Amino acid sequence: MPENLRKLFTQVKENIGFLIAAALVVAVLIGVAYLTEAWIEKKRKGEGRKINRTRRMTLIAMLSAISTVLMLFDFPVWFVPSFYKMDFSDLPVIIGGFALGPAAGIWIEFLKVFLNLFLNGTDTAFVGEFANFVVGSCFIVPASIVYFAKKTKKNAITGLIGGILIGTLAGCLLNAYLLIPTYSKLFHMDLAVIIGMGTAKNGSVNGLFAFVTLLVAPFNLFKYTILSVITMFSYKRISRLLKG
Repeated sequence: MPENLRKLFTQVKENIGFLIAAALVVAVLIGVAYLTEAWIEKKRKGEGRKINRTRRMTLIAMLSAISTVLMLFDFPVWFVPSFYKMDFSDLPVIIGGFALGPAAGIWIEFLKVFLNLFLNGTDTAFVGEFANFVVGSCFIVPASIVYFAKKTKKNAITGLIGGILIGTLAGCLLNAYLLIPTYSKLFHMDLAVIIGMGTAKNGSVNGLFAFVTLLVAPFNLFKYTILSVITMFSYKRISRLLKG
């Protein structure tokens, strides 16, 4: 068995409680996406052009693969500690969510994280991957639901703004109440050390609340605003290729 997979299985055994809780959150998000999409489809009474099942699965696999590759090319951002990395892996996800619906979007997000774990393992005991999936989904699902309900430019902008705000709020709450405390516990790192990394970037950071308010929130706003702008400029051209 390859070393990275052996290490991955070991970490699964060591963090089974966290993974069970993460799986429940994942299931809830997938359920919300499916139920909302089914409700929209019922309300629309089958109106609009549908993509056949085989092509839909092919597109989901293709966009997941592109996202997985883009996830490898992450880079630090100057105003947050180095363990927060910027990447463009959610761009194919939001495009897939817009073109195929919120359920497809969340599956692309899930497969992106799963494939990255399978290929590269985890350096964060699954905490970083869980955060990537949940916060990314909280951006993608609201945005794609609004656009999928009625595919207009106004709805695209409204959905993306809503996704930015919900994703940012989710990122703050998750970091404050789950991710940072869990990371601190798993790696036997005093919480004050993590907060100190934030203070080094912003002298006003003097506690966990200040950390998420002054660092995590601006980071997510920055990240998802850039992705939204790129989506608005590129979606129409790419969607024509996806829909054939």
